Amino acid sequence: MWGAFRTGAVCDLSARAADRDDPHSGRAWGPERSVRAQVVALLLLHGPLPLPGLVSSLKLRGVRITGRLDLAGGTVAPYVELQACRFDREIQLSEARFGTLRLVNCAIPRLEAARLHTAGDLHLPRSRVARGIRLTDAQIGTDLLISQAVVQRDNRGRAIAADGMSVAQDFQADLVQTYGEVSLRGAKVGVSMSLRGARLSNPYGRRALNAPTLTVERTLYLTSVSLGPGSGDGATPYEWGRTPTDGSRSQSFRCSGGLRLDDGRFGDGIDFHGARFRLQPDQEISLRRVQTPELRFVGECPEHGRVVVSGATVVRLVDRSTSWPERGRLAMEGFTYEILAPRGHFPPARRLAWVEAATPEYSPEPYERLAAVLRAGGEDADAREVLLAKQRRRRATLPPAARAWGYLQDWTVVYGYRPGRAALWMALLWAAGTLLFSRHDPPPVKPGEHPQWNATLYALDLLLPVIDLGQQGHWKVSGGLQWGEAALIILGWILATTVAAGASRLLRRG
Repeated sequence: MWGAFRTGAVCDLSARAADRDDPHSGRAWGPERSVRAQVVALLLLHGPLPLPGLVSSLKLRGVRITGRLDLAGGTVAPYVELQACRFDREIQLSEARFGTLRLVNCAIPRLEAARLHTAGDLHLPRSRVARGIRLTDAQIGTDLLISQAVVQRDNRGRAIAADGMSVAQDFQADLVQTYGEVSLRGAKVGVSMSLRGARLSNPYGRRALNAPTLTVERTLYLTSVSLGPGSGDGATPYEWGRTPTDGSRSQSFRCSGGLRLDDGRFGDGIDFHGARFRLQPDQEISLRRVQTPELRFVGECPEHGRVVVSGATVVRLVDRSTSWPERGRLAMEGFTYEILAPRGHFPPARRLAWVEAATPEYSPEPYERLAAVLRAGGEDADAREVLLAKQRRRRATLPPAARAWGYLQDWTVVYGYRPGRAALWMALLWAAGTLLFSRHDPPPVKPGEHPQWNATLYALDLLLPVIDLGQQGHWKVSGGLQWGEAALIILGWILATTVAAGASRLLRRG
């Protein structure tokens, strides 16, 4: 190992047999494959100079490292890569500084790396960690890769504790399996964060992924992943950076436990393509106050729990009608979006049911937001239906008298959202008034100072509350005609105000 370090070569102690070289099997590795952790630490912190013309690095394969590897607070300049190695005790890297550290397919009891600094990558692909990973306030200079890793929980119930962590480029955790909470509170990722095909499970607590105030400069992928030949080296059985198409062989992202992304910032989007959630009734998919240009909510609807997007700000909402839960399990107060881009059939009636599911108690804002977005997209008729549904929903909250007035407005002129019906009622009332007054010839109020009696103009003068046709007030009506006159005046005012309201809405839309 010492000689290989000076030349940058690989120190390979493997048995060249798959069953004996698997670090995760129960087969014992003897002293011929073992090195002491103290010697590894001495080599990394105070190792010899490389041979002339070469670069020193520690590259181990198939090695058992006995004892506790403690590099806390140290500075490790050489490149470090350990493949298919087995650690007897935890790795302590708190406040250490590395160039690049790669632990590939290793068996690790625990990785303690709070405030770790790396100038390059930190890789843990296909490794298995028995008691959790701690990366609190760690700073990764380029990429963090934990794809296909299996991580069990620590004594606090956390599989990965990485609050305040900063990754300069990509955070790749495709096909990772965690059994405990993944905590990324206040973490920052410089490019994209991928959990394609991951399995997050936390039967011991409320959340499987707890990442409030997470910042991802590009896209957060909580999607399925295409399974296939991958890179061709046998180590990557999937295709990097590819969300599967329908019908292709894939593995979905699955989350057994709550997911929290409250107050997160995502520069390009959040993608839930093909995601599956298994929630308890008191658990949530919480996206409160997130900000992102695009939310692709196209996963499967959870059978239990809630989906909360209250206060979220989205430019483009891509969704399916089958992705949202029913009434009482969806909350979106203050949810703003500018463009709707549904996948599949999402008719206006189903979109209205989506709004109603989010408002167990009447709230006008979701209706007005949906109507505004539909109107901006040129769907004026659908926008009117949404606003009409808002009025009908509001009517149920009014006192009896106002509710009765609402029913009258709905039955006669549909709250002014269909002005053509008001014109039809006006024509019918005009015809009825004409028929009523044409059978009588009332005496004038002032003989010699009155126009010629015309039942048609008289009925129209009563119906039009603002325009004076010179008929009303010149004739003495009595008996049943007085009631007819009063009815025409009242109904004329109702219809005129309704038509005016509809016209003002039309002008505002213009």
